[in-house]
Formats: sequence, C-alpha cells, structure tokens
Amino acid sequence: MSEVAARGRVAEQSLTALGMCPISLGVRSYKAVYSCSFVVKKRMLFVRPHCEDAALSHFLQSLRKPPLRTFSTNARKVHTAPARTSSLLRPLPILVATGGGYAGYRQYEKYRERELEKLGLDVPPKLAGHWEVALYKSVPTRLLSRAWGRLNQVELPHWLRRPVYSLYIWTFGVNMKEAAVEDLHHYRNLSEFFRRKLKPQARPVCGLHSVISPSDGKILNFGQVKNCEVEQVKGVTYSLESFLGPRTPSEDLPFPPATPHSSFRSQLVTREGNELYHCVIYLAPGDYHCFHSPTDWTVSHRRHFPGSLMSVNPGMARWIKELFCHNERVVLTGDWKHGFFSLTAVGATNVGSIRIYFDRDLHTNSPRYSKGSYNDFSFVTHANKEGIPMRKGEHLGEFNLGSTIVLIFEAPKDFNFRLQAGQKIRFGEALGSL
Repeated sequence: MSEVAARGRVAEQSLTALGMCPISLGVRSYKAVYSCSFVVKKRMLFVRPHCEDAALSHFLQSLRKPPLRTFSTNARKVHTAPARTSSLLRPLPILVATGGGYAGYRQYEKYRERELEKLGLDVPPKLAGHWEVALYKSVPTRLLSRAWGRLNQVELPHWLRRPVYSLYIWTFGVNMKEAAVEDLHHYRNLSEFFRRKLKPQARPVCGLHSVISPSDGKILNFGQVKNCEVEQVKGVTYSLESFLGPRTPSEDLPFPPATPHSSFRSQLVTREGNELYHCVIYLAPGDYHCFHSPTDWTVSHRRHFPGSLMSVNPGMARWIKELFCHNERVVLTGDWKHGFFSLTAVGATNVGSIRIYFDRDLHTNSPRYSKGSYNDFSFVTHANKEGIPMRKGEHLGEFNLGSTIVLIFEAPKDFNFRLQAGQKIRFGEALGSL
C-alpha cells in the first residue's frame, strides 16, 4: 500500500507542477489519487523506471485534451469528434455570413438613401473602392450572360409558357395590352417574349419636337457636357473620351480634325455657338426592349467595345464611377442637322446581346474579343458616301433584357430638355427641342 501512496503523491506533485489543481480534475480524495495512480501504473508497465516521472507528466498533459466520445448503437460504435474540433471555423460559413452581411448592409444603405430622397434631401453618393470594382469585375458575367442567352433560346413546352411568362409579367409589371401579340402561347421562348413588338398605336411618335426618346425607360440624367465629363447619375461622372473612345487619324470618323491642344469635347462640336448635350435612359427588365432612332440623322460609324457586363441599374450607377466605360457597349456616331450625333447601347448583366438591325457584322459578348479593346466599322463606302440614313422613330436595334441608352449630341445653345431626372418615359415622347 505504501507503493500506491507513493504513486498518488507523485501524481499530485505532477498535477501541481503543471499548474493544475487536483480538485479541478475531480481528485478530491486519496481514493481518486489512487485511481489516477493506478491508471498511470498500467500505462507505465512498458516504461523504464527512470522515465516514470516523464511518462506521468506526458499522461497528465494528455488529460487536458478532450477525449473522443463513443456511444454504441445496435449496428456499430460511433465515434464523435472532440468538442474543440467541431467548433473550428470553416471557410464556407464565413464567406456566406460575410457576403450576406455585406449585402444586407448595402440594402440598408439604399433604403436610407431612398428615405432621405423622399424628404427632399440630397444624398452624396458613396462610390465603390478600387478593390470592390475589381472584385465585381472578376465575376464571370460575360460567361453567365452567354449561358443566360442560351437558356433564353430553349423552346418552352406549350403548357409551360403561360405560367412562366405570367410570373415574369407579375414580377416586372409588363403591360401585355400594348404587345402586338397578347397571346402568351405565341412566344416560343423567353428571347421572343423579351423582344416582343408593340401595337402601332401604342407609341405615337411626337412630330413637334426635334429629339424623342429612343426607348421606354427611366431618365437617369441629362444636360450639357462640361469639362469632358458626363454624369451617369447626379454626382457620379465618367470620361467622355473613355466612353466614346480615342480618335486616330486613320479612322473614317465623322469628327472634325483634331488640333494638338484641343479638348475632346471641342473636337466633337462642329459648329460655332453650339453646345454638347447628353441624356441617359435606363431600360428596366419589364420595359419594351427595342430602341429606335431618336431623330432624323445619318449613321456613319460604329465602334464596339468588348467589356464587362455589370449591372447598370440606378443603384449601381450611383455606386461605381465610370460604370458605362467598364461595360460592353456599341457606339453609333454620325451627324444630324445641327452637327455631331451619337447613340450608345450599353450592355449589362444577362444583356450581352446587343443587336443593330442594319449591322450584320456586329457580334457582342463574343469570346473572340478581349476586354480593353475596341473594333471600328465604317458605313461610309465608295458606293455609299453618306452612311445609313435613319428617320425619327425608325427601328434601330434591340436588347435581350433591360439595359441603358446614352445620347450625346451637338445642338444650339437654346436647346431645352423637357425632362425631369428620375421620370419614366416611353418611346416616341419628347426629350427636348429648340
């Protein structure tokens, strides 16, 4: 019994040396110490005598680790992981929680901005940082948009068309009474439904004003172009030259010759006393997706910019500076009775397909084009030295979903817009006149 007592004393001394109170381990009596020493004795059967203290210390340290829990079932024994292991942080929940929290914060910020705007207070936009823009651009939106385009081409079964289209109509507030064909079973796939035509009397073209809206949508911004900067929304600008692209002497563009020290804006203004104006129209998913000629003009050149396909809704336009310069776009330039005129169709997420009816060589969101480049095409040829004449209200092109139209044009100083920022507008209604 003296040997057992010695073992107990050794165990108690080792516990004290490790900073562990025997009571904290449940060793409240000599019997508990005896039990501990008995376990130690069993584990030290194959250890040399001079290693007893070291082996005992190792065993006592192992008591700190949470043991595996074992419970039996009728079939087999099941071992559970230690509590400490099960509480380890995992990457997926962290990413989901972080992303959800960030998205919730962004929604709260948008809600607060809307409430302040209802009170008539100006809310300065909070622009995204470079890392946020880079992170957003790293998302494969072009690939996703191509996949969405393929999905839109899939023919729906006859029995499924009405419920699918009815859900879309209810979600985005589509007015099918204006459609040339109201029967939902007529549209074989989503693409045909998106590009539906309107009844001729649904959009009368205003003949009293010189410039009309080329599409249905929401007016994001309008006014004069100053200091070579254009406002995409109030307080957020983009570079005019970055948006339309640089000029090169070899291009057959409708611009006047550039002088070494002239600004890009002054290069576009062809007549003395004129100013440069702009208007931005956002097409929501529920809007009529075709766009038309906003005035009588001649299209002489097309420039295609492959790029990202980020969302262009008003919230994103307030958040990302030069959003329209990042995204894929098709710039049509030419002239009208007052000088330079341009219409730009800007792509967006799931809107990689931009179609211009008279341009069969145009292929948008194509993998053969890389970001950061542009492709030029001139409609002025030896047989046609003027370009493509367009009449006001004539069909010009279409999107496969909502997007944005940007007009940049030259006009006399007395040109006046008949608009308000944020108002809804329909194709054929007046934008402004002299």
